[in-house]
Amino acid sequence: MRAVLVVNPQATSTTAAGRDVLAHALASTLKLDVVETRYRGHAADAARAAVVEGVDLVIAHGGDGTVNEVVNGMFSAAPAGTAPMPTLGVVPGGSANVFARALGLPKDPVEATHRLLRAVETGSGRRVGLGRANDRWFTFNAGVGWDADVVAEVERLRAGGREVSPALYARIALACYFRVARHKPLISVRADDEEPVTGLHTAFVTNTDPWTYLGPRPVRMNPETSFDTGLGVFSLRSMDAYSVLHHVAQMLRGRAKPHGRNSFRRADVGRLHVTCQEPLRLQVDGDNLGERSVIEFTSVPDALRVAV
Repeated sequence: MRAVLVVNPQATSTTAAGRDVLAHALASTLKLDVVETRYRGHAADAARAAVVEGVDLVIAHGGDGTVNEVVNGMFSAAPAGTAPMPTLGVVPGGSANVFARALGLPKDPVEATHRLLRAVETGSGRRVGLGRANDRWFTFNAGVGWDADVVAEVERLRAGGREVSPALYARIALACYFRVARHKPLISVRADDEEPVTGLHTAFVTNTDPWTYLGPRPVRMNPETSFDTGLGVFSLRSMDAYSVLHHVAQMLRGRAKPHGRNSFRRADVGRLHVTCQEPLRLQVDGDNLGERSVIEFTSVPDALRVAV
């Protein structure tokens, strides 16, 4: 079986020695090529080339950003349903690894590699649904407004050499909250054929649950959402501190569904149309895509096969 291992050497929990061990283990079973990314978009370029060359398995070793780039590169070479697509393998190497954890993969890269090799030997895998935000694919979440502002600020600090941690995310989320709370609601959401809901401050879109993690703690925004359903959406009508804290507590509590008169929530949605009165930031899988005024979110069932 031909495989390409796409490695992000800058990922939080990857080391040169660890990468060598993983590559050696994979090469014992697979006809393996290794690509270490050197620039933004390199993982997408490598995945695109792998599809064109007819590779059987593309393995992403890095964080959620690396996985997202690999997925988008694969689909840029073969749009959904137009050609055979390689299987995706994931070896976690980032700080959050939301997609890998949602699949039930081990957090430890060595354990995840052994799991991947067993899946290759037995042919084990599953189909997962994905989401699209305009022309960008995402694996686990996307968002407009507050969370996208947080992602943009974290990216800025990371580019300056700041180490990312759950505590840093929490501090930035709080600072961004105060900025968002001062502004009037700018977002309108239409779920499938329903009437548009206006006067919203945020739009959190989920392709699985948990939506993300606060360190080891899962954040459950739409527990009915999974890789086998349509998209979920959760929005806030009010940024009043009590309302926000109430919903955050619900999200951290377990599998309870966040609810309240100040929120709008839907699950298993095929299409979401989001409009912003002023351009707002958009993030997908923790990657800042800049400002948008109109975003069309689409659920694509059974889009990709993943080795698990």
